[in-house]
Amino acid sequence: MPGPLQLIATSPMGLEAVVARELKELGYEDTKVENGRVNFTGDFIDICRCNLWLRTSDRVLIKMGEFSAVTFDELFEGTKALPWQDWIPAHGEFPVEGRSHKSQLSSVPACQGIVKKAIVEKLKESYRTEWFEETGPRYVIEINLLNDIALLTLDTTGPALHKRGYRKLATEAPLKETMAAAMILLSRWNQNPSRPFYDPCCGSGTLPIEAAMIGWNIAPGLRRSFNAEGWPILPEELWQQAREEAFDAVQDDIPLNIAGSDIDPKAIEIATAAAKSAGLGKEITFEVLPAARIQPQGDYGCLITNPPYGERIGEEKEVRKLISQLGRVAAGLPTWSFFALTPTKQFEHDFQRKADKRRKLFNGRIECQYLQFLGPLPPRH
Repeated sequence: MPGPLQLIATSPMGLEAVVARELKELGYEDTKVENGRVNFTGDFIDICRCNLWLRTSDRVLIKMGEFSAVTFDELFEGTKALPWQDWIPAHGEFPVEGRSHKSQLSSVPACQGIVKKAIVEKLKESYRTEWFEETGPRYVIEINLLNDIALLTLDTTGPALHKRGYRKLATEAPLKETMAAAMILLSRWNQNPSRPFYDPCCGSGTLPIEAAMIGWNIAPGLRRSFNAEGWPILPEELWQQAREEAFDAVQDDIPLNIAGSDIDPKAIEIATAAAKSAGLGKEITFEVLPAARIQPQGDYGCLITNPPYGERIGEEKEVRKLISQLGRVAAGLPTWSFFALTPTKQFEHDFQRKADKRRKLFNGRIECQYLQFLGPLPPRH
């Protein structure tokens, strides 16, 4: 039976510190941040809790082993030496995925084949069989080669954590739920969720829905399942315990003032359906409205948005016009703070205000700036 587990929360580029902060707030003090991942130690129950609770991570992996591999023999022997039989039952399905960067073993399909062969040989020894049906629970293994170091992991998550389960349809270029959550956690709104929240370019509603889930402390993974739920080594009672903890932690008595709008009626239709699916249909107000006509209500609110990028020919002019309209809205809301994720270099010029803070983030593969225009803090009661 495995002892304390070496776990990895994978991270979108630029969000490693946000994932690490989430882990610390969940009680995991001993974290180590690397490019694209945060390493931490945990137990079986922590696999369940982290899959349910992490808002900005992509996956929760078990680190099976790490070793130098510059030849296929080294990769085979290093892989075979690991305790695969502790995790994978005789009928388990175990596909192998792979990546290689700056390594002598550069053929990913060849590396995947070697790793698969080594695991089969190890399981043959344990189960005294020559053939594996692979009809049981799914154990996705990844071989990640970087600078000739092989890292082998088991994926506990399955479909990435941004797939919360509430969104059945999406607009053309939806913001990932993990990035939306990161934008909110990096804003001031997160410190006081009863403040007004507004997104004037809400698309399929991801930012308002993620805000409501954060405001009410709803675990983002409550409405979905995970690969490791089918693993015999992880008792069903642990998943049940983690889910009960998450249900008990919901704070649905906090008053929310969350709204979103978009010029596209179809987008608002999709956003409304997603909010209902998330159980938040009554907590979020959506309406069809051009940005120039929005009138956010209340004081000391946060406008958080991911405006269109204008990547197609002829769209840039429209995007710049939209940004200048948002700038005029901001000028009429002196107590509000504004947060925008954008690749547009002239955003501040068109917004007619210099950002107080900026942070480089990647929306998919697009390099963006998360610009923060800070208003006054609400008075302390």
